[in-house]
Amino acid sequence: MTPEKERPQLPVVLVAGMHADARRRAVDRLLADVPGSVALHHDLGSAADGTVTRTVRDATGEVSRGAAPLVNDCACCALREDLMPELLRLAGSARLAVVELWDSVEPMAMAEAVAAHGGHTVGPTNVITAVDPALVLPCLANGDDLTEAGLAAAATDQRTVADTLARQLEYAPVLALVDEDEADDEDRALLTQLHPTARQVPLDSPELAQLAFAGFDVETAAAAQHPSCALLPQEADEAGVATLVWRGHRPFHPGRLYQALEDLTCAAARSRGRFWLADRPDTLLGWDAAGGALSVETAGPWLASLPDAAWDLVPPMRRAAASLDWHPRHGDRCQHLVFISPGLDREGLTQLLESCLLTDAEYAAGREAWKRFPAAFDDLLSPVS
Repeated sequence: MTPEKERPQLPVVLVAGMHADARRRAVDRLLADVPGSVALHHDLGSAADGTVTRTVRDATGEVSRGAAPLVNDCACCALREDLMPELLRLAGSARLAVVELWDSVEPMAMAEAVAAHGGHTVGPTNVITAVDPALVLPCLANGDDLTEAGLAAAATDQRTVADTLARQLEYAPVLALVDEDEADDEDRALLTQLHPTARQVPLDSPELAQLAFAGFDVETAAAAQHPSCALLPQEADEAGVATLVWRGHRPFHPGRLYQALEDLTCAAARSRGRFWLADRPDTLLGWDAAGGALSVETAGPWLASLPDAAWDLVPPMRRAAASLDWHPRHGDRCQHLVFISPGLDREGLTQLLESCLLTDAEYAAGREAWKRFPAAFDDLLSPVS
């Protein structure tokens, strides 16, 4: 629990999630259990009309309603621009601000905005994702673009339903769960393996109100999601759901890995991690897949490729992650990929991954030879935001 003197004048808890009914129930519970709390919600569904609708309510009902104009044709941008003035206005009167994020809004950007602009007056004290366990697998299997689902936050939004839900789940320290009969053991096991360190709390639990004030550090949370030092799940196998953690230090052959991407992406409901290619040995690459779609991102250099003097500029969490994967020859360059799914074919997946590594002859040829491999990933790579 965050000490009272360290709390901002107005604590802010963000409640995210694509399952709108579960999210609304979590917010209602917080309003009922924390006297003096208010909830803010920006409905981005009205963005087609050029505005974002803002509502403020407390335990008795709606307090006010307003509209914010779109910013740069982006509903999420309008949310950020309108949210902070509203929170600062409430700082002198509310005990807790509950920010209910719209369906496809990811909590990371909003938590960082509150932390960056709130000063000592307003600050995030936790992030909660409300979720119906019975809907997790169907959502993770949904590779539709948010635009197709009517959930895009901007005209340029290229995210999918699956990857958006995955990030909402994996970022939040607390998952508020619908505790009803529709979910089975497989659903619960999948949710637990996706985010093993999350605190799972039933929606109707009074503990939810306590956790709203627990404390939250945006820098630590961001580092835990970044490919270079992500806190990835461990091996697991329960109720028909398995997590495969695959590691290696030999680089991938870019051509063979590229040819295997479709099979690897479709092998699991969710996969993520970091990896390296022989033709770009100094570049750390991030792997992020859900719903049959894969994003491969450049995530900066491997620490082993940096001069010693640059290490002092690297955050401690990044250095700690590198030390765990350190290899006498390759340093922190490694393959560290995690695959999570019901009915996971561990053996077949392992064989496919290993077939993409350099052969003994290719490996012995050395780096100069590796760099002459065809650059199969040029069109796929994008920088980590």
